[in-house]
Amino acid sequence: MERRNIRLDELDINKKIITHLQGQGILELFPPQENAFRTGVLTGQNLVLAIPTSSGKTLVAEICMLKSILGGRGKALYLVPLKSLAREKYTEFKKYASLGITTAMSVGDYDSPGRNLHDADIVIVTTERADSLIRHKVEWINDIGIVVADEIHLINDSKRGPTLEMVLAKITQIVKDIQIVALSATISNSNHIAEWLRAKLVMDTWRPVPLSEGVYLDGQINFYKDGRRTSKSISRTRKDELADVVCDTLDDNGQVLVFVSSRRSTIAVAKKLAPFLRRYLTNDAIQQLSKGASKIGGFPSAPEVSKTLARLIANGVAFHHAGLDNHERALVEDYFKENLLKVIVATPTLAAGVNLPSRRVIIRDYRRYELDRGSYPIPTLEYKQMAGRAGRPKYDEYGEAVLIARTEPEHDFLIDNYTLSEPEEITSKLASPRAVRMHLLASIATEMTTNREEIDSLIRSTFFSHQFDQWEINHHITSALGFLEEGNLIETSSDGSYTATLLGKRASQLYIDPYTAILFRDVLSGTDNHSIIGILHLICHTPDQLLTYVTSSEAEEYEVALDEYLDQLMIEPPLEENPRIYSEFLAQMKTALLLQDWISEKTEKDLTEKYNVGMGDVHRFVQSAEWLAYAASEISRISNATSHITPLNNLKLRLRHGVRLDILELVSLRGIGRVRGRILHNHKLISLSDLYNVPIAELARIPTIGTSIAESIKKQLGIDIKLIPTDMEDVDDYDDAIDSMQTLLEDFGE
Repeated sequence: MERRNIRLDELDINKKIITHLQGQGILELFPPQENAFRTGVLTGQNLVLAIPTSSGKTLVAEICMLKSILGGRGKALYLVPLKSLAREKYTEFKKYASLGITTAMSVGDYDSPGRNLHDADIVIVTTERADSLIRHKVEWINDIGIVVADEIHLINDSKRGPTLEMVLAKITQIVKDIQIVALSATISNSNHIAEWLRAKLVMDTWRPVPLSEGVYLDGQINFYKDGRRTSKSISRTRKDELADVVCDTLDDNGQVLVFVSSRRSTIAVAKKLAPFLRRYLTNDAIQQLSKGASKIGGFPSAPEVSKTLARLIANGVAFHHAGLDNHERALVEDYFKENLLKVIVATPTLAAGVNLPSRRVIIRDYRRYELDRGSYPIPTLEYKQMAGRAGRPKYDEYGEAVLIARTEPEHDFLIDNYTLSEPEEITSKLASPRAVRMHLLASIATEMTTNREEIDSLIRSTFFSHQFDQWEINHHITSALGFLEEGNLIETSSDGSYTATLLGKRASQLYIDPYTAILFRDVLSGTDNHSIIGILHLICHTPDQLLTYVTSSEAEEYEVALDEYLDQLMIEPPLEENPRIYSEFLAQMKTALLLQDWISEKTEKDLTEKYNVGMGDVHRFVQSAEWLAYAASEISRISNATSHITPLNNLKLRLRHGVRLDILELVSLRGIGRVRGRILHNHKLISLSDLYNVPIAELARIPTIGTSIAESIKKQLGIDIKLIPTDMEDVDDYDDAIDSMQTLLEDFGE
């Protein structure tokens, strides 16, 4: 007997939710959504929903969250792997404000308990931020009724996977009977994830926009689906084959995503495609794209790569990779969503990021190069993630994913290994010394585990325990505990119980690797060296700091720099006999020099060109270094290396603002960044006291300041701008105001 379809208005949820969703145009459920709601997920049953992109995963999670909130079960915690996804979901979920549901987001400060999240109904956080909140033992964790783990297949990711795994393990220990809804791409062993989470599994390949996967070779795309092969001829009217495949879709009013293996390729391919795209743009689109382009590359100090991006955007194409800054990335994504940009050429990071579907996805490069591994084919799962972006709901009747082959054997290889293959099984990545020691320290520091029995119980809640043999698990735990005890981060009492030392507790709260805490303690306690490059290099020597890399052609340059600064460094260089370790040391040196140039007020153009990085990279290097400077100051404080505290705190602020020490006071004001701060200093306004006393009209005449900024400065200094004289009759009142506010100067000045 055939099952009857479930209608939205038949779901056992608050009628206000149904009315709201219907007002959003959601009237029917997709087949995978119906199957999900048949599992009992609306009554608290855990669920793993493994279905393709655009098949309705998020709506299932939203309805479950709303049921939990309005039904009194508890607030919702929404876990995402990336900050960009957090921002996307935050914007999306704010639509529920009309139901009286509040949404908050937190992706940053790891040393904060997140008090602003206490009263929110839906809390969106990255997995790392969720882990830090658990470490701070925030009380509202106990108010959570449901956790949604988005992109749970990223447990397979060596960087993010262990934290996602441990967050879920910890939260199930803290909050009994908490509901978990895990959202995943289609993976071969999603049943293992479901078994681990004691969840029902709904796995489906259904998509609202049918997907055809194929391989292009010699003017023809061969598609394979359900055991059948169909072919599509591509008109060869251009010298570039990729341009032919792209324009074939644009001729039918579609959009295209092109995935390539490197940043350099994104730019090169976008440049090749640009001459062919102008004819697909309307006059209105050309005007809007030109305005956007001027915001990115229309000022003299813009990095050359930004100017290149601007020129390409004006022609309807853009490149997208992790080197873009947030403003550039957001503009590219928004213009593509609005169908102003016709093509984006991207690295695979886009496939795991924000939702940007297109009619056709072209995977030009299926191989990747890494320094330690050389060139190798990407996993099938990664290909499927990229292919899943094909097909724009509400716009396209079909989607196409196309791999590019150059020879007949390569064509056959791509068909067998990607188009017709299933994604690989995912495995826990918690079996790494760094991950185990970091998460064990956190569990001991928060008193979640106080002995080996409790540690074993926590680990049994992980996917790691579900997949690995007990002897291997015991080995990792014993090794990690030995490392923590030897480093004086934990202590073992006579009865075998564990407690975190003051250093261990602070390291856990600061969300730094235990090795980093030990390094800071040992090095800073043994020296009075306050050299900026020495401290920056120490920060770059930690496993927590993001690094740029040194190409073979750059190696000699940074060896020379290493010799030049050797007497200022706090870490001895390794022997050249170990090429990998020595190369990493040079990368630390290069990153430290980049950071030094940043706080010396080098321009964005200078930084990106000198170090061959994007401004997005610079911002990431700076943000992690700022955090580690703060962490180092905290470790110095509890290690009695107090002479380092002030230099480290100053360095933290200089990294935040990208300034020299002499304008640090000026940039503490809102609206005064490194450029305005330097201009004020050049006009002999070198302190807050000077700004307090300078006439507002004179202040406003300084280049880049103007009336609104001048008024803002005065207000921040405690001056009521209504009392500032407009003619000589008001001078006495103004002088009285100056006298009455004088104490503020002392507060700011001190």
